[in-house]
Amino acid sequence: MADSSDFRLSPLPLWAASAETRALRACLGPQLRFVGGCVRDALAGLVPNDLDLAGPDRPEAVMAKLEAAGLKAIATGLAHGTVTAIVRGRRFEITTLRRDVATDGRHATVEFTDDWRLDAARRDFTINALSMDADGAVFDYFGGRDDLAAGRVRFVGDAATRIAEDYLRVLRLFRFHARFGRGPLDAAALAACAAAADRLQNLSAERVHSELFGILAGPKATAMLDAMRDAGLFAFWLPELESTAPLARLLAVAGQARARVDAILALASLLSATDVAAVAARLRLSRAETARLQALCAPAVRLDPASDERQRRAAFYRLGDDPAAHVLLQWSQASDAPGFAARYEAALAWVRPKFPLSGEDARRAGFEPGPAMGAWLKAREEEWIEAGCP
Repeated sequence: MADSSDFRLSPLPLWAASAETRALRACLGPQLRFVGGCVRDALAGLVPNDLDLAGPDRPEAVMAKLEAAGLKAIATGLAHGTVTAIVRGRRFEITTLRRDVATDGRHATVEFTDDWRLDAARRDFTINALSMDADGAVFDYFGGRDDLAAGRVRFVGDAATRIAEDYLRVLRLFRFHARFGRGPLDAAALAACAAAADRLQNLSAERVHSELFGILAGPKATAMLDAMRDAGLFAFWLPELESTAPLARLLAVAGQARARVDAILALASLLSATDVAAVAARLRLSRAETARLQALCAPAVRLDPASDERQRRAAFYRLGDDPAAHVLLQWSQASDAPGFAARYEAALAWVRPKFPLSGEDARRAGFEPGPAMGAWLKAREEEWIEAGCP
């Protein structure tokens, strides 16, 4: 279906004018447009992580054209019209224009179309409903450019309807507002999210994990978490959250140290050691995430910023491979902060040494493999640690 644009992005972003993009367009035709986040990011002056495109061709036709041109095609999700193309090592996700004909809050049944407006109408937020052609013409059916400029994150059409189509959009509202919003959250959107709070428990843990970690590690984390808690959105997924003040203190000292706070470190600031098992199970944390969260919430040693060099080296060794994260967290929890800044710089430079004795050394000392050898090595390692890991 033909439509028109009243705005052109000039000059074109480098990724939109690249040789890979030109090769893809030569294969699939001029009707192909970039859609969603990459267009939004281009308008915001950002470099996108993913390049998504859409067009009227059915997925089978897209696959055939790509293969005829000698380009790698992956049938990512044919039922939903999605094909992944790899052009000179660069990935492009191409989706057939579609509209939702049935939704259950988690999955949608779609029908293919050639109507760009219908395709845009099924998206979550106005800032994500933009598309752009090869010449930089931007197509905006729901005021997304104005919302982006004003710092508004607004659902396409009725907020409650969009949320009922996919309840994960509740969490996405806060993640996108943290990144692109200015001022308070959209009132209609916030009210619709609060009304859907009890439906969030029907979401998969993996999807909640991804969105929640994006919020925890993103800008305005404390403000977004406060708003989510006040709206009753953590009743099922994170009932342990009582106050974001510990995270605010962590972010303050991280700012002082010019350090980045990732999602696990942020979560650790909000939990106690006894919370970890329940949260890890509920959010389906990986083994590595669970182990790191447990180590941060129940550290092997409490740091003393006034300790000498030997004590510092011993403490860092006991804290594992990432003592800098421990320093930040314990710094934020300390009532008396002097000394932690120097400890953080030392932790950044720390390279964990390897314990210099092995089983061969134990055999030379007269031990056969078994518990006695293990106990001897453990005792020697403790002596070595207490000596400052010489």
